[in-house]
Amino acid sequence: MKKAIDIPNAPKPVGSYSQAILNNNTLYISGQIPLNPITQELELDSIQKATEQVMSNIQALLNAAGMTTEHVIKCSIFLKDMDDFSKVNEIYSSYFSGTFPARETVQVARLPLDVPIEISCIASK
Repeated sequence: MKKAIDIPNAPKPVGSYSQAILNNNTLYISGQIPLNPITQELELDSIQKATEQVMSNIQALLNAAGMTTEHVIKCSIFLKDMDDFSKVNEIYSSYFSGTFPARETVQVARLPLDVPIEISCIASK
């Protein structure tokens, strides 16, 4: 049973995809970029602010599905510049306690709207 999770406090998709899909007890969150859902503007002042916005968007989607970051089992981080890794990791890590999710971080040539970061994740109850 597949259900789209589409909420006003996460950015609207910039393409043909759902913000997240809940299938049974597993939530698949599409790649989130640092787009502020209120202003519809990108948060690009720093990689730290961009990461905070991405994680805030992820939290909003988790909450809509009745989950928290404790339910996240896997994340994929896409960076425009791997030199930002330590700054991103510091912010990202602050959103989790206990056992961290499985994760990979890769540098990519270009992301939607030319943002410096995108994160997708999978969560399960």
